[in-house]
Amino acid sequence: MASSSLTRQAHGVMKAVILSKYGPASALRLGQLPKPAPTADEVLIRVRATAVNDWDWSYARGRPFLYRLMFGLRKPKIDVLGAELAGTVEAVGDDADTFEPGDRVYGDISEAGFGGFAEYACVSQETVRPMADDMTFEQAAALPHAAMLALQGLVDLGKIEKGDRVLINGAGGGVGIVGVQICAQYDAAVTGVDSAPKLETLRTVGFDDVIDYRQVDFTKNGQRYDLVLDAKTTRSPLRYLRSLKRGGRYITVGGRLPRLAQVAILGPLIHRLTGKRLRVLALKPNSDLEHINDLFQTAGLRPVIDGPYSLSDVPTALERFGEAHHVGKVVITIDEET
Repeated sequence: MASSSLTRQAHGVMKAVILSKYGPASALRLGQLPKPAPTADEVLIRVRATAVNDWDWSYARGRPFLYRLMFGLRKPKIDVLGAELAGTVEAVGDDADTFEPGDRVYGDISEAGFGGFAEYACVSQETVRPMADDMTFEQAAALPHAAMLALQGLVDLGKIEKGDRVLINGAGGGVGIVGVQICAQYDAAVTGVDSAPKLETLRTVGFDDVIDYRQVDFTKNGQRYDLVLDAKTTRSPLRYLRSLKRGGRYITVGGRLPRLAQVAILGPLIHRLTGKRLRVLALKPNSDLEHINDLFQTAGLRPVIDGPYSLSDVPTALERFGEAHHVGKVVITIDEET
C-alpha cells in the first residue's frame, strides 16, 4: 500500500501536453506539470500509451459550442486531455485495495477527468481494469473506448443474432475495426462504409463488403440490413429506415449532436409506426473490458493502430484524427525519454 506521504502531496514534475485555451490542435503544447499523487481510493498510473478520441478533438476546439457550456465557457476546465490510457500502477491510495504497484492496467478515463496525454495520471481504482497478459500497452490504449462502443452497440443494444446482415458506418475507425471482429463471433455478413483509402484495410480485417461513402450513399442503394451500427451519424433518422429490414435495428454511437438528438427523440415513435428500432447508445465505460480481454486471448481480437506517435506529436496526431486520415486508433506512446 502507498505511504501517507504519497497520498498527500505530489513529488516532482511530469511532462504533459497542456491545453490552456480553445483553438486548433496546434495550440496544444508540451510542458511540465506537478506529478500527481493518489488520494484515498485512487491509483497513480505511469502512462505508457494513450489514444486520441473524438472527446479530445471536440474538447480542444471547444466545438460544438455545447462542449463549452459543459467544460468551460471561455477557458477549458481540463488542462490535460486523453480519454484512454494503458500503463503500470506506480502507487495506490490508502483505501485502494484493487491493484498493487507494478500491475498493468487500462481503461477509458473520460469520466475521471481525462489526463492520458501525460507521463502520469491519477484515477479512481474503479476506472481501470487489468490488461490481458499478452496485450501490449499500445494495443491496450486502443481498445477501451472503441471496444465498449462496438460491443455494447452490437450486442447489448443492437441484439445481434447469428447470421445477421450488418452494416458499420465509419468502419475505418476504432469502433468499426473492433466491431467487425465481434460480428465474426456471430457469423454475420458485414459491410463497412468509409473513404476509399481505408477500404483495403477494411477487407483485410474481415469486412465482407465495403462501400466508399463518397461514391455510394448506403441509404439509397437498395440494400437492407438487420443491424446498422453508425459511428458517423449525419443524416435524418428517416433516411436510415430505408437501410433496415423489417424489424431491423439502427444503433448510433457517435455523430453530429443535432442528428443524435433526432434519433433519441424520434426513435420511439418510429418504432411504434414501423417496427424498426433507432436508438442512441448510452455508453457504459469499461464495463465489459474483461470480455474484451477474453476475446483478445481466445479469439484473436486485435485493434489496428495508427502510429504510434510520441507525446510531442499529440497536436499532429490530433489533427490527423480530426481530418479522418487515420485508420483504426491513433495511439500515442509515452516513454521515459519523451
